[in-house]
Amino acid sequence: MKGYIGNELELFKHAKHWKRYYAGVFAHLLKGDVLEVGAGIGETTHLLCNPTQNTWVCVEPDVELSQQIANKKKQGYLPDFIEIATGTIEDIAFSRKFDAIIYIDVIEHIEKDAEELQRASELLKPGGHLIVLVPAHNFLFSEFDRSIGHFRRYNKKMLYSTAPKNLKKIDFRYLDSVGLFASLANKWFLKQEYPDLRQIQFWDNYIIALSKVADRITFFKFGKTAIGIWQKTNET
Repeated sequence: MKGYIGNELELFKHAKHWKRYYAGVFAHLLKGDVLEVGAGIGETTHLLCNPTQNTWVCVEPDVELSQQIANKKKQGYLPDFIEIATGTIEDIAFSRKFDAIIYIDVIEHIEKDAEELQRASELLKPGGHLIVLVPAHNFLFSEFDRSIGHFRRYNKKMLYSTAPKNLKKIDFRYLDSVGLFASLANKWFLKQEYPDLRQIQFWDNYIIALSKVADRITFFKFGKTAIGIWQKTNET
């Protein structure tokens, strides 16, 4: 199984304000049985998983990253009730159904993204939610994206066309409008392939605070990250 490219997971685990910001959009939907696809090193799990859920399954294709999640569970950093599956969504039995399935910065790494999300929709319970967070706008595609194995970034139209047609759209919004301009500046002028920890902390501590205000003023119409939420109705 191919190893994960890049070390941005270790860098972005320090982005506490950003993680809490996007979690505020959909955390209320993470009830019952939850499937997290592409769980990485378990930092998103740590943020979102809590005793109100019945089960939480972490799917991670990279063996070393999956082991890190297991170690964090053993150390008590992650709750005992999480399950860890080393593999892909294809390894989840059709007999299992979930109230929420989340992809946090994952589907941009998957070449056949529409097929991936279609499989996810088949694992949802009626009324369940599919939640997808992705980097936005291909005009922002940079050496950083390429270096960590991104196939693409997404705008609203692209994400809509990728989502399963048998699901009902509940919400779509862009986040981090101020960060969009910072990313443009890096692409046009700095041309830096990889951010360092100091830059991540500056973005997390200051730019995200500004974006929280600017995003509301602009009605979440633009930003460097997109979130889409769909629901499986009783009829699908």
